[in-house]
Amino acid sequence: MTQIDHLGIAVKSLAEAKQFYEKLGLKVMPEEVVESEKVRVAMVPLGESRIELLEPTVPDSTIAKFLEKRGQGLHHIALQVTDLAGTVDRLKASGTRLINEEIKVGAGGHRYVFVHPASAGGVLLELVEDPGHSG
Repeated sequence: MTQIDHLGIAVKSLAEAKQFYEKLGLKVMPEEVVESEKVRVAMVPLGESRIELLEPTVPDSTIAKFLEKRGQGLHHIALQVTDLAGTVDRLKASGTRLINEEIKVGAGGHRYVFVHPASAGGVLLELVEDPGHSG
C-alpha cells in the first residue's frame, strides 16, 4: 500500500461543503455521480492525497443512512494499492470481512473494494486502484 488515496467525508450539502474548502484556498474538482453507490461526489486535491465529499442522491443510500445515524463527518479512509485483485485474494484467504466481495468501479474509473470495520479496527477502509494499474 503506497499512500492514503483519499478521506471520504459525508456531508448533507455538497454546495456548502465545497464553499468551505474553497475558502481554505483549495480547488474543488467537478462533481460526479456514482449511481451504484447512490452518491454525488466532489474531490478536493490535497498534496498527493484528496478529500472526497459525499452527498447522498436518495434517502435510502448508505451515505444518507450514515448522516441520519451519525451526522456529518469522516465516513471512510481509502488506501491506494497497486494490485487490488491480489490484495483482495490475500484478505479473503486470511478471513478478512469485505463489504463488497467483488471489485467495483467508482468515481474517475477507480476500482475499489470496502473492508468491513470489524476487520479494520473500527474504520471503514476502502482499497482503491488507479484505472491505469488494473492487471
